[in-house]
Amino acid sequence: MSLSAEVGARLDRLPASRYLWGLVALLSLGGGFEMYELAMTASISPGLLRGGIFRGPNDQAAFAAATFGGLFIGTACLSWLADHWGRRNAVTYALVSYAVATAAMAMQSTAIGVDVWRSIAGMGLGVQLVTIDSYVSELVPKAVRGRAFAINQAIQLSAVPLAALLSWLLVPNRPLGMSGWRWVALVPLIGLAVAWWIRRVVPESPRWLASQGRAIDALVATSAIERRSSPDSGRLPPVPTLAPIDPVITTHWREIISPRYRRRTIMLVLLNVFQAVAFFGFSNWLPALLASRGLTIVESLQYGLYIALAYPLAPALCAALADRFERKWQIVFAAAGSLTCGLAFAQQSRAGALVMWGVGLTVCNMVLSYAYHAYQSELYPTRLRARAVGFAYSWSRLAAMVSGFAIAFLLHASGTGAVFWFLACCLFIVMLSVGLLGPRTRGIGLEELAE
Repeated sequence: MSLSAEVGARLDRLPASRYLWGLVALLSLGGGFEMYELAMTASISPGLLRGGIFRGPNDQAAFAAATFGGLFIGTACLSWLADHWGRRNAVTYALVSYAVATAAMAMQSTAIGVDVWRSIAGMGLGVQLVTIDSYVSELVPKAVRGRAFAINQAIQLSAVPLAALLSWLLVPNRPLGMSGWRWVALVPLIGLAVAWWIRRVVPESPRWLASQGRAIDALVATSAIERRSSPDSGRLPPVPTLAPIDPVITTHWREIISPRYRRRTIMLVLLNVFQAVAFFGFSNWLPALLASRGLTIVESLQYGLYIALAYPLAPALCAALADRFERKWQIVFAAAGSLTCGLAFAQQSRAGALVMWGVGLTVCNMVLSYAYHAYQSELYPTRLRARAVGFAYSWSRLAAMVSGFAIAFLLHASGTGAVFWFLACCLFIVMLSVGLLGPRTRGIGLEELAE
């Protein structure tokens, strides 16, 4: 058995201990800043307009584009840093750079300054998010990877109502004489403490250490995780002292589209593009879609809040079932559920029915989200995982940037029904691509999946 296979086998046989769940929770706290950032995009715009920094819709559109543009650069062009530096270094440095850049954005007094620092913050978040997905998949046993990503998503998505609450309390006011939107933008400075905590508590991924030929470090890290995870770790078989070390292979971007991984990469690109169009098409346009059904702005925001509460609750409630069904079929059936609920939502006019189908759509979207985050992190070898996931995930950020224009056109030209038929077609493409091209992953070790 090679070193990588030995390390993987030892990690996969561990119990789902409180220690491992603590590591997942801590990494998820770091990942929550992307959700906070995306939620903050819309909620602080009124403060920027009122302060005279933004002067109209064009400035708001540029602000959103700067956010997704930075995320695209971070995921597409910088994710290789996690494969080169290691998971812990990439997560902590990216989180620090994001926190500092967002604080710098809070100090700006021009739209250009805000957008520049927003883009830099997005780059840090892009690296961090891809690395966290890789990190979680490499630390937890194969039997609970789905549950780990469900819990990961529940914790991260808790930042959405938090951003809404803080914006509601702060943006209309001037605490201590400073504009409320600046206070909301300064909250991510907490990320500095989270980065220090992660660096102090979370071990480097033993799988990544093994892929780099660092045999002693990999075995020491694996043994430490075993001791913390299992009270019976002393009864585990001894560590092989002569396990051959895998050759350290220089990775290149071309390998992502090599014959070995081309089918998986094509499938993930299709999944990321059309899932993002459907997800952000609903979440970002929910108030406008509700208003188009005859509700007032106040009513649409109120019902939107009810629906938003399902974001963190849905993956948390589904965690117990996340590893009982094949991952690819979870994605397919969640997409089918989103398609059905979305079309039903478009036909409603009564408030209760709108909320009911809106919650159903959100639940299906969240199941789709945690399942596909787990899925894409399982399909590549450790030495290539972060940059491959970053490449696939970057297409979702690009799709989110441009999809808003298509939805705005359809909503203006043909109404809510046309928007939801467009989103339904996107979800149908998700179902076809994953159902036809995606491999099975449930209960299979990462090393076996890579082969």
